Amino acid sequence: MSMTEMKPNAIAGDTIYGSDVIADALREQKFPYICLNPGASYRGLHDSLVNYLGNQTPQIITCMHEEHAVGIAQGYAKVTDKALAVAVHSNVGLMHATMGIFNAWCDRTPMLVLGATGPIDAAKRRPWIEWIHTTQDQGGLVRDYTKWDDQPGSPEAAVESIRRGVMLANARPSGPVYINLDVSVQEMELDAVPALEPLSAYDAPEDAEPPRQALDRAVDILAKAKRPFIFCGRASRSEDGFADRVTLAEMLGARTTTHMKLPAGFPTTHPALIAETGWRLKGKLLEEIRAADAILMLDWLDAGNALKLAFPPGTPRPPVINVSNDFHIHRGWNADYGGLPVADVNIPTVPETTVRALIDRLRDTRPAPAPQPPRAWSDEAQNTSGEIGLMDLARAFSRASEGRALSIVSRPLGWPTNANRIEHPHDFLGHTGGGGLGAGTSIAVGVALGLREIGSPRVAVAIIGDGDYTMGLTAIWNAVTLNLPILFLVANNHSYYNDEDHQIKVARKRGRAVENAPIGQRMQDPEPDLPGLARSLGLHSPDSVTQLEDLDAALADALDKAAAGKAVVLDVQVRPEYIGAPMQDFD
Repeated sequence: MSMTEMKPNAIAGDTIYGSDVIADALREQKFPYICLNPGASYRGLHDSLVNYLGNQTPQIITCMHEEHAVGIAQGYAKVTDKALAVAVHSNVGLMHATMGIFNAWCDRTPMLVLGATGPIDAAKRRPWIEWIHTTQDQGGLVRDYTKWDDQPGSPEAAVESIRRGVMLANARPSGPVYINLDVSVQEMELDAVPALEPLSAYDAPEDAEPPRQALDRAVDILAKAKRPFIFCGRASRSEDGFADRVTLAEMLGARTTTHMKLPAGFPTTHPALIAETGWRLKGKLLEEIRAADAILMLDWLDAGNALKLAFPPGTPRPPVINVSNDFHIHRGWNADYGGLPVADVNIPTVPETTVRALIDRLRDTRPAPAPQPPRAWSDEAQNTSGEIGLMDLARAFSRASEGRALSIVSRPLGWPTNANRIEHPHDFLGHTGGGGLGAGTSIAVGVALGLREIGSPRVAVAIIGDGDYTMGLTAIWNAVTLNLPILFLVANNHSYYNDEDHQIKVARKRGRAVENAPIGQRMQDPEPDLPGLARSLGLHSPDSVTQLEDLDAALADALDKAAAGKAVVLDVQVRPEYIGAPMQDFD
């Protein structure tokens, strides 16, 4: 549909403003929502969204902080693989939003962030406020961790910017884009809507097929391999892509691993999966990697350092096939891409097209065996009463989630590996990306919103620490305003424990008092009333769970209420500790 074919909501004879044209550009992208914290710099666009579009397509989601607006868009994209629109107010709103944008950048999730400034023409500025809220090259604040930014000089140019921005955001490797709108452009009076090409002329490019010669070399390596190993890294939420990775692993008789920071890449119940892992490769997992006679890296997070840990420079290693197009957005400002991976074959595209091509080429020489039955899943409690440890909570959650349709949004630091049954691409949606504390709540809201948008019956569950919860607290209000079924499960150790753990290690190394490690780390005197804070924002939240014997019933009740449509916070007070062992000990 072209812009000239749209039916504006303004009555005949009304003036058309630049912001009306920009609002139409958002509608043609079919954004269901735009997340924002109100700001005067985009007052023109706000009016157009409400009075010109009637607050429909997109509908405004009012957020209590710009970082929450960005987090909701990130969570939405984690489910849908599509950008959502965000608006942030001038330079100050953008500065609030920067941590969220960085999270989305590291997480490779698409979003369209609209900003505003001005007027750039100083002669048109209101005294004081529009001087401090006008910034030269405002996009420079986020240029190093966005795929693209622009500051269009006319409404017609703004339409092209939005079209280009959405295309670039959604094209893989995905990421956020930023478009800054001068107040003067928004408030410009027009005689008519400008004539433009139809949106269909600007579709995002499809994922590329693997180059023929590189694919030939990969097929030759894998066809001969007796013990190949697959690193299942970044991928879309495609069910077909998820199933293809299982098929390829079974065809090759391969062992696999997934990354704890990334969304589900391979079923944890499949016998081919050795373990989930973070950046540390150890134990049986490391043994299997070093025993491999071929390595297939499917857009692995920090592939270079993973290979260096497994095969130190100068030591023998098997041939490595690296599948990733992430290098297209590598910058010098931040090394979120990790180490440069050694590779005997580089395939510069996404895992989905490559895995499908490998299956087609290997089908005759490596036919898939009969599907293997899933592993038995053991989650019996080791303790039955007393205080609650992190492993106790993981085991209780495993029991309570049995048979339920859930999407786990996040897991706290120190959560045991192999603790969650993952059999679908929406079963686990990874972490924040950039490690920004306080993002877990808003991302969870966005996930629940995305699940509803695709018609999924799943309940979003954010298993988060008390630090993440309290930093991002007011984002949970949007779970109520949007009527979302969601559970925020807080593993509450009353501490910013990651730093406390670091202080313990430093004190031990220096021969100093480890009992002083909690100073400056604990949330005490008084301890925040986490259920009370949730209730004040409209969520259902029972009293904190402090004893293990009460945990199973509390989890079951919380999940029941979330499944019935409520937004729920369950505060579980746990020991300050990390778990260094897997919960499921597979052979």
